Amino acid sequence: MSILTTLYLWLDAFLIFFYRMTDLPMANFLIGTFILSFLCVIIGELSVSLALKFNKPYVDRITAEMMEKERLSMVAYQAGDKASYKALNKEATDVWGKSFFTMAAYSAGILWPLPFAMGWLGSRFAEVDFPVAAPLSLLFDKGVGYMFIFIPMYILSRILFKYMRPYLPYFKNVQKMLDATDKSGHLDKEKLS
Repeated sequence: MSILTTLYLWLDAFLIFFYRMTDLPMANFLIGTFILSFLCVIIGELSVSLALKFNKPYVDRITAEMMEKERLSMVAYQAGDKASYKALNKEATDVWGKSFFTMAAYSAGILWPLPFAMGWLGSRFAEVDFPVAAPLSLLFDKGVGYMFIFIPMYILSRILFKYMRPYLPYFKNVQKMLDATDKSGHLDKEKLS
């Protein structure tokens, strides 16, 4: 048996436990899906926080370069040197683009566990349809699948995690770092203490 098969079987046994906690099938599905979605949030947030820590020197360098180019372009503008202003402003815009797309990649990185969770849900619940009440029953007369429940559960989990983060052991330090970073991306070391 390959290591991936062994890992999948272990994860399957771990995850299905949360879907067998009561004698009520629908309650089991809701509890299990909420726990799975919350695990996706935690794994995604952990991954991105580690990536941010690992890449902090790069992000700091880009931010400092962007601020310096912006400052120099304003100095050139105030001195009436339009050519230097335009050149420096273009360079600042290019660096800003690097910063923007780096942060966009981090934001997308939060979502990487979702395809795996949805794949697992599909392997277990693809054939299950959940009936819905009116007026949704007019649109979904045969019921809805697991995705209809998983996606709102994931959104709820993200909202709950936002409020829980300042109190969770590892993530409270991440929250302090986020709170200490001002809108321009500079870290205010006084707010960290």
